[in-house]
This record gives sequence, C-alpha cells and structure tokens, in this order.
Amino acid sequence: MSENSQFRFGAATGVGSMPGGDAREAAKTVTGTFEDFPFLPELPARGPGADMIGRTAGMLVELYARVEPSGWRLGDRPGRDTKRARSWLGEDLDALEEFTQEYEGPLKVQAVGPWTLAANLELRNGEAALSDAGACRDLAASLAEGLRQHLAELRRRIPGAQLVLQLDEPSLTAVLRGQVKSASGYRTHRAVDRQVVEQTLRDLVGVHTSGPVVVHSCASDVPFALIRRAGAAAVSFDFSLLTERDDEAIGEAVEGGTRLFTGVVPSAEGPLSDPAGSVMGVRTLWRRLGLSPGLLAEAVTVTPACGLAGVSPGYARTALAHCARAARSLADNPE
Repeated sequence: MSENSQFRFGAATGVGSMPGGDAREAAKTVTGTFEDFPFLPELPARGPGADMIGRTAGMLVELYARVEPSGWRLGDRPGRDTKRARSWLGEDLDALEEFTQEYEGPLKVQAVGPWTLAANLELRNGEAALSDAGACRDLAASLAEGLRQHLAELRRRIPGAQLVLQLDEPSLTAVLRGQVKSASGYRTHRAVDRQVVEQTLRDLVGVHTSGPVVVHSCASDVPFALIRRAGAAAVSFDFSLLTERDDEAIGEAVEGGTRLFTGVVPSAEGPLSDPAGSVMGVRTLWRRLGLSPGLLAEAVTVTPACGLAGVSPGYARTALAHCARAARSLADNPE
C-alpha cells in the first residue's frame, strides 16, 4: 500500500513482546492502553514457540522447524515445537478477539521478516539459511504464504480492524554488512546483495494488499532508504540509536510520506521522564531538519524503544501508558 495518506495510524502503540504468559491479561492491557491502535501481544516467556523466531516459524507453509540446542532448525515435518507455536498463536488470537469486539480502526500484528528469519533459522547442516540463496528464496515464499493466511484469519476474527503488518528485521543491517556469524562462530556469512535484500522485502510487503506494512529494527544503522524503496509505509526504530548521519534519510522519509514509529520510551526497566521529556528528542530532530511542527502528529507514532519481554508486568503497563501520554504531548505541543 503506497499511499500513507489513505490510512490513519494511531498516535502510539507497542512494539510486540510483553512479559509474562497470560494472553488474556496482555490483550486486556494492550487494548485498554491503546484504544485507537492496539497490537497483538507476543509472550516469549512461555518458552520455545512463543519466541519471535519460533512464532513466525510456526506460520510457515510447507516448511517446518524444531528446537535444537543451537536454536531453531528446519526439518521435514511438523513436530511438537511447530504445534506448540501454532497453539500459542491461536491462544493469543482468541484473547485479542475477545477484547476487540466491535473494534474499528488500525490494529498491528507482527512477524519476523525474511532476512532476520534467514539469519536465525538453521538448515539441516546447522548453518543459517542465510548461507544458501535457494533456501532464502524458499523461506521467503513460505513466509509470504503463511502471512497471507495469518492476515486472512485476523480479518475473519476482527472484521472491523484495519490491519497493519509489522515485519521485525533486527538482523537486517548485519545481513547487509556480512556480520551474521557462522555456526562455528569463527567466520561470518557473506553480505547479501542490497538489491536482493530489497526485492525480497518488497515481495513480502506486497503480501499485505489491504493495508500498510511497518518494518521494525531496534538495531543501530537502520537502512531507512532501502526499507522505503521496498514499499514499507513506516519504519519502527529505537530513537536513542539515531545519529546525525541518519538526518538526511529521516528528512527524506518524512517528506516522502513515510511514517516514523519512534521508540522513545525505554524498553529496559528504570525511571521514566515526564511524557513531554520523552518526546523532546523528536521535537529537536524536527527543528534540526527544518520540518514543519504541524507534520509531527501526521508523521510520528510513539512506541517503546523495543519489545518489553524482559521487564516486569508493572513496568510494561507503565511504559505503554507513558507512550500514549507522550503522543498526546507531541500532538498538543508540537513546537
């Protein structure tokens, strides 16, 4: 979906992961905090299959993965790990459906993108799928079909929702730079050609024909321009990792209509500043780039810096509520 202007994003949302293992409690928190932009929570504390790689591996079509001591490995048939991943996803969808009855508006769902999946899923020989171009293509095709089915299921369960698909790509920069370690740890896999990376991402973005796609990475040096060229309507990132080197790419993104999901609320436990203080850096960036303050509410969604799986439930609730308040501060006082 190329035209952001046709779609109304919410002012604040979460990244994806939450602490604990209670799907109903997580769904209740998320829908209560973000009444105009909830998301499908992920609860990795439940164990393998609830983690981001296992959860997305469970969505794959005609490809299956199982847990080995070294991580997730592709295999021939669905085993208990695949079944567990699918069961937990079903539980999460049930909970979200319960708390979004009659909901109409944007709703975000997350899955691992093709390159982070290729960097973290092992082939039978123990090496990352990233080491084999054919395996990368098969994985991307299987993921595309799995996402089509997942989005169709969500549309069936929550018909009033305008679905936003988030592709989590924390390994994207490492893939582009040849920094993904081999199984031995003594060498790294070759960098993947940027055009191949971009085209594969574009194909996955194209799966969601009825809504926008966000690409998320809380690593440093997010490749904003490549993500935009691949057709993403928004980029989600850890705001604290931006440097002035990113200024030009950020300015071009905003002027080109790309939305920024600015991760400004810490995803590690600790004291929080006042809501206005949390978005002060965004206002400063805006001034430095000479962008119109009036664009802020149109261009920015406030989020935590990354997922909240590693914090206490109390801090997670506080951090999400803080995002909502910080977004209001930004809208009320854009100058």
